[in-house]
Amino acid sequence: MNRTALLASVAVLALVAAGCGSSKKSSSSSSSSSTSSTSAAAPSSTSSSAKAAGAALKLSADPSGQLKFTTSSLSAKAGKVTITMSNPASIQHAIAVEGGGVDKRGPTAGQGGTSTVTVSLKPGTYTFYCPVDGHKAAGMKGTLTVK
Repeated sequence: MNRTALLASVAVLALVAAGCGSSKKSSSSSSSSSTSSTSAAAPSSTSSSAKAAGAALKLSADPSGQLKFTTSSLSAKAGKVTITMSNPASIQHAIAVEGGGVDKRGPTAGQGGTSTVTVSLKPGTYTFYCPVDGHKAAGMKGTLTVK
């Protein structure tokens, strides 16, 4: 009986692990171990901000191939914050967050993919940026305000 329970547990874990991928047809990956259905779409202007009622934020790399995001500021409530960046550009990009002792990077995503990073944040100001070599220095970054 113990062997049967062990095999059933292994089968359930395998199914859970297989179900953690994206439902979109893209070559994306995520460093987050959980997902959230609450999100706020990022505006298309680089001078405006996106504000989430929860802790899930979305933004996009500039589709024209310029080294910038579609927004330069984001805000969220303190706690677990997940940022998902979609990449419509032909060059690779990723999303990362730094500041206040935090420095966490999401996976690099090619065209059509996504990069996700999840961090626990206290109130304060952080920087979100693209960690691909040279992109942050070229201006692919913004401000994340946590209240």
